[in-house]
Amino acid sequence: MTDTASGVFKITNWEPQTYDEADGATLGRVSVGKEFSGGVVGASTAELLTVHDASGQPAVYVAVERVTGALDGRSGSFVLHHTAPGTAGEPIVIRIVPNTGTGDLAGITGALTITGDVEGGHTYSISYDLAPAG
Repeated sequence: MTDTASGVFKITNWEPQTYDEADGATLGRVSVGKEFSGGVVGASTAELLTVHDASGQPAVYVAVERVTGALDGRSGSFVLHHTAPGTAGEPIVIRIVPNTGTGDLAGITGALTITGDVEGGHTYSISYDLAPAG
């Protein structure tokens, strides 16, 4: 059975670094920290690889993010994999990496959706399944 949890998160750390700047695109990496509340209570760390196009606009990113805390009262951690396509308006795909759940979250699978608002806030919704304890 699929469960759903939602809430908000705030970005607590944002450390960008350019590692390749040339005509056409700038490549970078960003270390990010987040604090979650709502269905997920905890924190995460993420590493993003980014591409900005020739005009300096974000074009694409990929990331891995470890979330540690509790999901609907179950303690543990899991890893998210982000993929953001380069075309504006396409959805960002964020999935739970299989076999990365720990503690009460062992066996977790699913996906997370992020929505931003004009003031810079972020909400999330996570749909997940937990394998039966065995």
